[in-house]
Amino acid sequence: MTVRVVLADDQPLVRAALQMVIADAADVEVVGEAADGAEAVRLVGELAPDVVVMDIRMPGMDGIEATRLITAATASTHVVVLTTFDDDEYVYGALQAGASGFLVKDMALDDILAAVRTVAAGDALIAPSVTRRLIKEFVDRPSAAPSRPAKSLSGVTDREKEVLTLVGSGLSNAEIADRLCISVATAKTYLNRLLTKLDARDRVQLVILAYDAGLVTPAR
Repeated sequence: MTVRVVLADDQPLVRAALQMVIADAADVEVVGEAADGAEAVRLVGELAPDVVVMDIRMPGMDGIEATRLITAATASTHVVVLTTFDDDEYVYGALQAGASGFLVKDMALDDILAAVRTVAAGDALIAPSVTRRLIKEFVDRPSAAPSRPAKSLSGVTDREKEVLTLVGSGLSNAEIADRLCISVATAKTYLNRLLTKLDARDRVQLVILAYDAGLVTPAR
């Protein structure tokens, strides 16, 4: 199945670069481009893409508000937010708005393409560098963090703790599978068990809980 993508960025060169790398992929195609958030929302309504690659800082409606509107309107379109290093203040806003991925623009284009595939398959993905800054932001401004799971790790197995540690370090399901020499399906099973046992809403809450438990620590 071909993954249908809308690119939303106010910089034509960024869209052109993404379009170029996606054009070489047989399983991913760009079906629309937007220069601002309002246009992105409109295109999603018209085209129903699988994934939107969304810039945060755009004129008029920004990427956070556009993400909020898109995820509220449909569960079938996933949003991957692209940011630059100095956009840390927007991390929580984008994730709370329902973004399934949070990547930095200095990532290799092929890695961004891989992220599109990951999110289209239903997995959340946060770039490891963003995960580290997300945890640091949580440490510095805990009041801004999403509500945290209340359960302890007492019912979590050692293997599940390994998976939680890797989630907290920003690894995708495929990377976790590779690291632990298990299948991706098994990695997903462990993740689902953790979400249930820890009463966590999503992968982001698992990241925060991994910090709370001391399994990962913020980069200093």
